Amino acid sequence: MPHTGAVFTLAQARHLVATLRPRVEELIRLRADLAELRIDLADHGVSALGGLAEVKALEARLHAVVEEFHQHGIQVKGIAPVLLDFPGERDGRAVLWCWLEGDTDVRWYHRVECGFAGRRPV
Repeated sequence: MPHTGAVFTLAQARHLVATLRPRVEELIRLRADLAELRIDLADHGVSALGGLAEVKALEARLHAVVEEFHQHGIQVKGIAPVLLDFPGERDGRAVLWCWLEGDTDVRWYHRVECGFAGRRPV
């Protein structure tokens, strides 16, 4: 099945991961703050991180960061952990170059129809 939209070479996917690393780090911070804030509010009704207004602000910022990835043609498959897929081609077949939070580089790919379970080393 061919890709619709952006198609990346492995080098382009690697470059984007390096370029967007500050956004990934922001996403991780936002995710952690939001989780802590929600737990504090649910357990105690108060949090050092704020209240409902701060929850909404963190959610809005998190969605904005995810949208920034989408605008680059990157598929955000998860935020806990962060999982990014970059549509590409390998040996004439549609694949997704796959980056998982904690990876130092794009080192995996999988066929589109196989999903994460079909990940293989580049």
